Amino acid sequence: MSKLQEEDFRIVLCGANAYDQKYYFNEQFQMLPESIKEELHVICVLFTEEIGGVFTIGFTPAGEVRMDTQCDEGDLLYDEIGSPLMIKKIRATKRELFEALEVFYRVTFLHEDASALLSDEEE
Repeated sequence: MSKLQEEDFRIVLCGANAYDQKYYFNEQFQMLPESIKEELHVICVLFTEEIGGVFTIGFTPAGEVRMDTQCDEGDLLYDEIGSPLMIKKIRATKRELFEALEVFYRVTFLHEDASALLSDEEE
């Protein structure tokens, strides 16, 4: 068994499960605007409909957005080749959303200075 790294521990924001056909949203993030919650819902559900398995969006301890996917052992319908490509596409097309979520998380949960974070973003 491999030693768990710090980046393996994270807070899950939301996720979807193709096996149970369910969507999960962490209530700790209820204060996010409805439009962002809906966009996250669409991202997660579309991913599992196209790729299969379980897909989650969360934050590393440093406050970076992290997307993960996994499948049940023996799941022949899960697209192992398409999953990293889809994550890369989502990261590229939703870059601004994820940058805003990182700032939100770092200010709200890590209690970092918002003005410093926003000035770092502009540089």
